[in-house]
Amino acid sequence: QVQLVQSGGGLVQAGDSLRLSCAFTTSGRAFTAFYMGWFRQSPGKERESVATISPRSVASWYADSVKGRFIISRDNTESTVYLQMNGLKPEDTAVYYCSARATDTAKWDYWGQGTQVTVSS
Repeated sequence: QVQLVQSGGGLVQAGDSLRLSCAFTTSGRAFTAFYMGWFRQSPGKERESVATISPRSVASWYADSVKGRFIISRDNTESTVYLQMNGLKPEDTAVYYCSARATDTAKWDYWGQGTQVTVSS
């Protein structure tokens, strides 16, 4: 029903910026029926939530570790969500996933394929 295709990521140096994109396609509910989020997972660690944005961009939430450095946004006309990552640190190194959660559920049901972000010191 919902497909999420990510782009962006790569190898950067500490202090650099990167932007991740996630394109949403569906045969059912529209993009605006979903909260969108970015998660990340480092080797040996559990997947953690990085940022979330509400369907009409009214509200957003950030993990403390990225607050003030990362910005989540969405373009509802293009059905795309973005994660602008500034001031990257080596500890931001992880596989990043975008995800979609319908407004009437608490479960993140749909996931992108993941993209590696590596920050060298």
